[in-house]
Amino acid sequence: MAAAKDEKSLHIVMFPWLAFGHIIPYLELSKLIAQKGHKISFISTPRNIDRLPKLPPNLTSSFTFVKIPLPKIAELPENAESTTDIHGGQMDLLKKAFDGLETGLTRFLEKSDPDWIIYDFAPHWLPPIAARLGISRAFFMIINAWFFAFFGPYDTLISGSDYRTKPEDFMVPPKWVKFETKVAYRRFEANWIVGSGQNTESGFSDFYRGGKVIVGSDLILVRHCYEFEPDWVTLLEELHNRPVLPLGLMPPTVQNHNNTDKDGDDEIWVSIKNWLDGQNRGSVVYVALGSEVTPSQDQLNGFEERVKGRGIVWRSWVPQLKILSHDSVGGFLTHCGWSSIVEGLMFGYPLITLPFLVDQGLNSRVIVEKQLGVEIPRNEEDGSYTRNSVADSVKLVMLENDGKKFRERAKDVATIFGDTALHSRYIDNFVNFLENHRRM
Repeated sequence: MAAAKDEKSLHIVMFPWLAFGHIIPYLELSKLIAQKGHKISFISTPRNIDRLPKLPPNLTSSFTFVKIPLPKIAELPENAESTTDIHGGQMDLLKKAFDGLETGLTRFLEKSDPDWIIYDFAPHWLPPIAARLGISRAFFMIINAWFFAFFGPYDTLISGSDYRTKPEDFMVPPKWVKFETKVAYRRFEANWIVGSGQNTESGFSDFYRGGKVIVGSDLILVRHCYEFEPDWVTLLEELHNRPVLPLGLMPPTVQNHNNTDKDGDDEIWVSIKNWLDGQNRGSVVYVALGSEVTPSQDQLNGFEERVKGRGIVWRSWVPQLKILSHDSVGGFLTHCGWSSIVEGLMFGYPLITLPFLVDQGLNSRVIVEKQLGVEIPRNEEDGSYTRNSVADSVKLVMLENDGKKFRERAKDVATIFGDTALHSRYIDNFVNFLENHRRM
């Protein structure tokens, strides 16, 4: 048995974009691969690797963490190595620095001779290097299938030529979507999409990066499952003419409330748990807007004063899974990052959505389309919203009879989102593909 296992053991390199919303899903996928007996080289910058949660003891021997220093860009803050270290206006500078990892990564690949490399949307320069070295290549899109399918085939992404050139063009489903859907952007989101399609300080738009990554890949991976939504996966495969493998929804493991996930977690969780323990079952709305949306200090202070005695404001990292698993929570107001959606729906919570960036608007439209929650009404032009629109949305989902359908639907899909056996089968299928399509 041991010899057979060694014969098919793979060496897989993981190379995520410099955002913890990407790095953590890559780490979780790495752990799932390592559990099947394969070796992982996980590559990022020194500070990002130092900030990762600890691995389970049984997997440490399967991992090598490779630190490649991020080239210095004068306009970036000192020690800025991830999106959490910068503001939105510096994002493209971080991509410029990221492109400077090419030399160090190439040296590592030449020395280490891996079987596969799994990478993110940003390294447009990487697939040709890996192909030259005979390394099999997979693009892991940490989100679902509808986002990339919405933007069309890879040649359109690369060239930037498209029949969609103005915001109105992104406010309706694209021509290649033949099934019924209302998934599209609002005007304030479409304005951002049109702007992001332009070449930037790094010299390359996100669309160009994604298109080059796709065209150079042997395989596209998505955090998606057919049981929740089948049509967009099929469309993605048709558009890019290469295998698309859903990984399932990769629901995280919920640890016991008495356990901790990372160093220094104990005191944070004890404080939050003590407050949650004092609330009625199902009465709390958990609000989290992700790591890249930061309310101003004035907004935080004003809100904290208004909810004093009725709510709690936490200004740093929180153990989201533990909060969501607490009996006092009854609803989730979310920015609609895909990981947060997965975590909210695996517990059966109806969602109150407030999307801001990139894929979040499309994610919110799907949630609304599937009657799993409501989207807070916004000004169509600038995306602004009022305290009344937020309050009314929360009341509808949490309290009113009209919100009963959302609460019931959310409980129904929890049987899909929380089905660990189902999602384990997706991972088995994926790892089998890696084993059966390794380079010889």
